[in-house]
Amino acid sequence: MVPEKVIPWTAGRASWLLMKEEEELSENDQEALERMKQEDKKIAEAYSLSQRFVSMIKERLHEALLPWLEDVKQSGIDGLKRFAKGIKQDLDAVRNALSFEWSQGQVEGQVNRLKLIKRQMYGRANFDLLRKRVLAYPMRC
Repeated sequence: MVPEKVIPWTAGRASWLLMKEEEELSENDQEALERMKQEDKKIAEAYSLSQRFVSMIKERLHEALLPWLEDVKQSGIDGLKRFAKGIKQDLDAVRNALSFEWSQGQVEGQVNRLKLIKRQMYGRANFDLLRKRVLAYPMRC
């Protein structure tokens, strides 16, 4: 029998493990998560904070944002503290995103589409041709 190849945990792979709900994880990933949480108290705390954040976003609980930010500040986990600092810099926008059901998704999608077309044409033509190409493509809603 060939032994199973062990894939080392990268920071990115471990962080996705911390963000997913435990029910969504495979049995191997659940075991790995438990080992990580038992090995280091900070990982267990990071898991708890990340799960609270994910549920806050999914359930749009804007009232839970400030207590979560305070708990992150008290945690002493540098990566989460940097993330929380970024949220605090745009606190009104984040609070509004959790409070309101409206989304900028359609606008951002159209801007992304326009930039893609522009990049494809880089150095080849002027604004008139860009305008014709943008209007020629059907908008996907």
